[in-house]
Amino acid sequence: MRQAGRYLPEYRALRAEKGGFLDLVHDSEAAARVTLQPVERFGFDGAILFSDILVVPHALGQDLTFIEGEGPHLSPPLANASLGAFVAAPERLEPIYETVRRVAAVLPPETTLLGFAGSPWTVATYMIAGEGSRDQGAARRMAYADPARFGAIIDAIVDTTVTYLAGQIAAGAEAVQLFDSWAGSLSPAQFERWVIAPTAEIVRRLRAIHPDAPIIGFPKGAGGKLPAYARETGVDAIGIDETVDPAWADAMLPEAMPVQGNLDPLALVAGGAALDGAIDRIIGAFAQRPHVFNLGHGILPDTPIAHVERMLARVRGR
Repeated sequence: MRQAGRYLPEYRALRAEKGGFLDLVHDSEAAARVTLQPVERFGFDGAILFSDILVVPHALGQDLTFIEGEGPHLSPPLANASLGAFVAAPERLEPIYETVRRVAAVLPPETTLLGFAGSPWTVATYMIAGEGSRDQGAARRMAYADPARFGAIIDAIVDTTVTYLAGQIAAGAEAVQLFDSWAGSLSPAQFERWVIAPTAEIVRRLRAIHPDAPIIGFPKGAGGKLPAYARETGVDAIGIDETVDPAWADAMLPEAMPVQGNLDPLALVAGGAALDGAIDRIIGAFAQRPHVFNLGHGILPDTPIAHVERMLARVRGR
């Protein structure tokens, strides 16, 4: 969950040195250093690849820029352009594979290297709108009004995502995660069609290539649809966000399925008794199943490093 980032002074220093975010992602040596920074500081059990979910549309041929204070912009937006007009550029993924190779070469054997990609629905929302949005309205409208056109976009994302994740695993990633950051904006029927079905296809095809690599699914905001996602996608483990009651998740998810999550990033910012209590509730809820302690979403830039250290001490001391 964005282990590396603006809460770390060493990241801020490197970012200032290297310039733009996308330039940093494509600088394999620097991206490897960023990936390793949290492990070196905190001794985490896993290193999370430093990259971005939008490298997949970039590899599909859509132009990608990150504007300071605004975030990512993809052009032309597929709301008014054709996917067929893009010229695929798979070579844009090569620096990410090199980052994985560099990190895998130096990580100690007890530290897992996690790769990731955006899930098709979430990636499609950015490709269609050309940027992030509050309600993913442009993508949702297209999915209802022109499901054939929307389905073709999803299929293209699935194809590239399988190739991308397979490449990460071949380069040294030991497990991969699919991030569906905007899964919560869909109705149950649309969720089945545009979240569960494409995820299941990625899992099926990736497992045929790398049968032993664990696949984690993270459908943020899925809420009551989490059990169906867990049963129907075929993922090996499921990530849950901070809005999910961990006791409910333990009761409703398949028995013995590993769970990842779900500390509220703001509890980590707050620290103190609020942080301790949240940690204890999560660990207690998942005491009878495999559990990867994790945040429920990305770590916030104003997170005090001392609070991260307190969290780790409490988790490891139990």
